[in-house]
Amino acid sequence: MTLPKNTHRLANQGRRRLVKGLATAGVAAATGSFSTFSIGQAKPKLRILGTHVTLQEELRQKAMDDLGIELIFEPKGSAAVQQKALTNPDSFDLYEQWSNSINVLWRSGSIQAIDKKRILHWDEINSLTKTGRITSSAKIGAGDAPYKLLNVQNDGSLNAEQTEQASFLPYVHNVDSFGYNTDFIDEGVAYETESWGWLLDEKNKGKVAIVNAPTIGLFDLALAAQAKGLMRFQDIGAMSVQELDQLFSILIAYKEQGHFSGFWTSVPESVRFMKTKRVHIESMFSPAVSSLNGQGVPVTFAAPKEGYRGWHGVMCLSSRTQGRVKDVAYEYMNWWLSGWPGAFIARQGYYISNPQRSRKYLSAAEYDYWYDGKVATESLKGTDGAVSVLKGSTRRGGSYEKRFENVAVWNTVMPTYDYSLEKWYEFLSA
Repeated sequence: MTLPKNTHRLANQGRRRLVKGLATAGVAAATGSFSTFSIGQAKPKLRILGTHVTLQEELRQKAMDDLGIELIFEPKGSAAVQQKALTNPDSFDLYEQWSNSINVLWRSGSIQAIDKKRILHWDEINSLTKTGRITSSAKIGAGDAPYKLLNVQNDGSLNAEQTEQASFLPYVHNVDSFGYNTDFIDEGVAYETESWGWLLDEKNKGKVAIVNAPTIGLFDLALAAQAKGLMRFQDIGAMSVQELDQLFSILIAYKEQGHFSGFWTSVPESVRFMKTKRVHIESMFSPAVSSLNGQGVPVTFAAPKEGYRGWHGVMCLSSRTQGRVKDVAYEYMNWWLSGWPGAFIARQGYYISNPQRSRKYLSAAEYDYWYDGKVATESLKGTDGAVSVLKGSTRRGGSYEKRFENVAVWNTVMPTYDYSLEKWYEFLSA
């Protein structure tokens, strides 16, 4: 991977000085706009491949207004997104998904290095992706902790040693678990009685759904099997072939007995599963829980005593992105760390890597609830405008720090990935 030529770097430094000058003058803060493209030029076009988690219409419209560009969003399920990125890097300019996809995309040559000097607020990005810990006492978690994949070395490898190049922009992140409908399942106690084992509990038979993603749903089920005492893993983030054989033997037996109602591929589908009462408990992402709560469906997002499955959003440059489009891609990446986008995604339960810049776009009640884990002093609305948090509620799992102190495993592409993929599809077709 090579850095831009000197002339290109100087041009971009000039763009950065202009952006900083606007911010100092208060223009950027007042308008939210920091595009530096000339009036009269055709609007630059940026194609973004990703999931429904971040490729949302309100974000697209706001970014286009702020940057004066045209954005084409292509949201898909996580497996489909990764497959397209691997096989057709010409089809996108930026890729948005999760850190477990980095190793595969990097090795395939589908993405290129990001120059940290062109990320205006890189120094504000917190320690979670830079050191692996949000606090000194936090568990790093098994598997592909994002800090292990962040830095591009001179030999082209990825590891934790700091360099001037990154494999991805750290931005949206959260911890995941499962959601359950308290009309059918008694509410548990966070970190005490709620357990991944509930996904394999006999009393939930026929009313369980799992996310259909072999680097995500696999760990939900592995954590469940271990919590139920059905098997133990030496390293749950790097399962052996023998452990995978044992795990899928257990899971296929459950499936053949009708334990699972379905396997969802997108957040909207997971919402439909729960809203129609097809399921009572399922793998869930935070926006789905917020959406259902806003619609009056009493879904609780569990804080499992075994720990969460962590994920970190990654924004990556296609290996084919060059020239003016590449400049626009950096503008868009900088926009994501500019404050407003982080506040927007906070309202659906997600965190941003530099939350201090988003704080001014959130009310005190919102920040206290979403980041500090305090009681909501007023009812709070989600990104769809519907109330998703009732006055007097507290966020399940507590504060940002508390939640990220309790990561059991990260979404991961294991050394046995190819074999786990075979077993996953064998499981789905059983």
